[in-house]
Amino acid sequence: MTDPATPIVIIVGTNRPHSVSRQIADYYQQILHRNGATSTILDLHDLPADFTVSALYSNNGKSEAFNQLRKLVDEAEKFVFIVPEYNGSYPGVLKAFIDGLPYPNSFTNKKAALVGLSSNPQGAIIALSHLNDVFSYLGMNTLALRVKLGQIRSYFSNGTITNDLYNELLDMQAQQLIRL
Repeated sequence: MTDPATPIVIIVGTNRPHSVSRQIADYYQQILHRNGATSTILDLHDLPADFTVSALYSNNGKSEAFNQLRKLVDEAEKFVFIVPEYNGSYPGVLKAFIDGLPYPNSFTNKKAALVGLSSNPQGAIIALSHLNDVFSYLGMNTLALRVKLGQIRSYFSNGTITNDLYNELLDMQAQQLIRL
C-alpha cells in the first residue's frame, strides 16, 4: 500500500485546449476527494509545444518544462488516465508523452485506472485496450475495471455526469484504486 499522502496523478490524455477530457479529470478529482484521496492533474495541454523535439531522444532531460511533468510521474505510484478516443485509439500526444518518460522505470510496478470517453456508444474500448497493452509492456498494473463513458456529450453537462451507472462505476473504480 502506498502512502496516502502521495497524490494520485490524473493524466488528461489529450493536449486539446478546453477538452471534455480535462473536465472529466476535474470531475474524477472530486470523486477522489470525496473518497479521502489527494490528487493532482497532469494535463497534456501543459506539455511544451515543441516537446517532441526539445525533450525526446538526444534531448532527453534537457527540457525543464517537460522535466517538471516527468518528475510528477516519477514520484507518483498511482494514476488515473482519462483517455479520449481519437481515430479508433488513444491520442498520439499521449503515446509521445509516454515515450518521453524513462524506460522502463516510469510505470514499472505502479497502478493505474483507465477511463475512456467517446462520442460513440463504445466509450473508447479499443483505445483503452491499446493503452493497456502498452502499460502491460511497461510493467504497469491496471485495474480490471475500465470505465467506458460512451456518448459522453449526452451524459455530461455543466461539469456533472448525469448517467447514474457512469457515476457508480467511476466511484467504484476510484475506491479500488485508493485501496491498492
